[in-house]
Amino acid sequence: MLTTNNSNPTTNFNIRTCGINPNHWYVVARSNEVKNKPLGITLWKQKIVLFRDETGNICALEDRCPHRQVKLSSGKLINNQLECVYHGWKFLSTGVCISVPYLTAKQKLPSCKIRTYPVKELDGFIWLFPGKNDPESIAPLGIPEWEHLNYIATVSLIECPGHYSYLIENLMDMYHGHLHDNYQAWAAASLEKIEVKENRIDAHYQAQSYYKIDKIWSISQLFFPALRRLHPEPLNVSYIYPHWLSTLGNDFKIYCLFCPVNETYTRAYLIHFTSLNAFWRLHKLPIWFRKFIKNSLFGSAQKLLDGLVEQDIAMIAEEQQAYLENPQLRNYELNPVISRVQKLIQTFSLSDSGR
Repeated sequence: MLTTNNSNPTTNFNIRTCGINPNHWYVVARSNEVKNKPLGITLWKQKIVLFRDETGNICALEDRCPHRQVKLSSGKLINNQLECVYHGWKFLSTGVCISVPYLTAKQKLPSCKIRTYPVKELDGFIWLFPGKNDPESIAPLGIPEWEHLNYIATVSLIECPGHYSYLIENLMDMYHGHLHDNYQAWAAASLEKIEVKENRIDAHYQAQSYYKIDKIWSISQLFFPALRRLHPEPLNVSYIYPHWLSTLGNDFKIYCLFCPVNETYTRAYLIHFTSLNAFWRLHKLPIWFRKFIKNSLFGSAQKLLDGLVEQDIAMIAEEQQAYLENPQLRNYELNPVISRVQKLIQTFSLSDSGR
């Protein structure tokens, strides 16, 4: 039986100012967003420039020229060298200054070097490790369904004007279905079990699903509400620091990959997968045709996913604004998952306090 103590406020620490633990992999862009033109991003107050070299490898540097501290992402890439737009200083992917156009014969190149970041291109996304620990000591979460031919993907970018803890709490709390109306795939969630481990929290709900993807025409349920029929399905949500994962029965899987920007802004990618595993005849088709189906149906749930995101962002923006106006107000929380989530965030934030 689940119990919770309602006599105390939700937190006894300032969860809304917790930083991130940098010794983890964060998603900073989709693969198709990074080309040979520099792309500037921000990961927890660190401005970073991403670009591809001539071989297609992803590079990541501090987004600043040490000369006048302007953004290198405003410059351009020339022969694998990142050129500053202001004075034309050029930098290698190692962060070393290789050229200054107006350097005289009596002057030496400045010894300044800007920071580089470990990056991986994996499952359609760019993963970046902002910490000082060995990046190989921990693996990125990964999204095996991205290349799997039996899963149809839809991606929605979340630009959220709130601390990342608000978004995590929203994703872990399945009791806010009242907000989403027809955009939601499930109803009547009931929390049955919480599992807490060192780096993750798994919340197991039982819910009623509107969809059952077991016949070829089942996909039409995504577009025509009249075809939907409620039936019971397990709904599992997991906070695997610093990202999130959800499964609804055997038909749907959703990831949320985080790129916290600062205390009041969060970027994230929500990736929805519809499973075609139930269609056993599909597995016997030629690989090229299965790839064609997968690529043709990419984004098929876009309207539903974007609708969910828009509604959630509106609520999180209100939460953030309420906190900024009066940070002493108490939250009375009835879902015990939320206190576990907040404790995990605090633990990982504090574990990096000596950095």
